Amino acid sequence: MTEARELKRLAAELDHGMRGTPWHGNALTTILEGVTADVAFAHPIAGAHSIWELVLHITAWTHETTHRLRGGVPGEPGEGDWPAAPLAPSESQWGAAQTRMIAAHEALLATIARLDPAELDAPPIHGKGSMGTGVKHRVLVHGLAQHHAYHGGQIALLRRAAQAPATS
Repeated sequence: MTEARELKRLAAELDHGMRGTPWHGNALTTILEGVTADVAFAHPIAGAHSIWELVLHITAWTHETTHRLRGGVPGEPGEGDWPAAPLAPSESQWGAAQTRMIAAHEALLATIARLDPAELDAPPIHGKGSMGTGVKHRVLVHGLAQHHAYHGGQIALLRRAAQAPATS
């Protein structure tokens, strides 16, 4: 496979996981359809992050991946590894969080489209910590797709737990 085709394939893999038809199940946007601010804010599983926190985390790491692909020094995302959700749920803030996730995804796809195919295997830039630093761009993008699928599964379980009828 040529490197130019690989770039297109990587972008398609990310897009399928976000809003397409991935083989592993539903895309993130499909999983989030109909989730209200109250459900997104809830912590139905003790010790687990909320759906809202997961969406903010996915957005943060999408921003960080875009930053790295643009030549930035790797590190923790600018907004933090686990950005804080608001103190109380609001439908407008929940909608804005989802919009930011899609906007981060779109920015990443645009960055991938502009990459020189030779950059896929360029020597990695080492940064602070071990959060995926020191990997080539090819591995970074595959890793983000895996990250999205992992957290998408968590969101699906949290949604089910939050909407499950109470047992007596």
